Amino acid sequence: MRIPIESLAAETLKRVVEEFVTREGTDYGLSTSDLQTKVEQVLRQLKKGEALLCFDTESESCQIVPKSHPSFRELAKQREDLSPS
Repeated sequence: MRIPIESLAAETLKRVVEEFVTREGTDYGLSTSDLQTKVEQVLRQLKKGEALLCFDTESESCQIVPKSHPSFRELAKQREDLSPS
């Protein structure tokens, strides 16, 4: 389920993103950015629509998925199907 980032208080969104970027196994390649830089990068992606904040009801956790992720395409298709023609 997609969570519109506008529905969260700024501090709550920041904390969700912080939790996401500090997860074990999160791979940033060769980048060695500090926490604040990583959080700002993810927030920018969310605000630009390059990533989505989703809630997984099965694991009861928030996920941030990039536009290239299959879940993103599935959500976009659902929105198209629901929009009036």
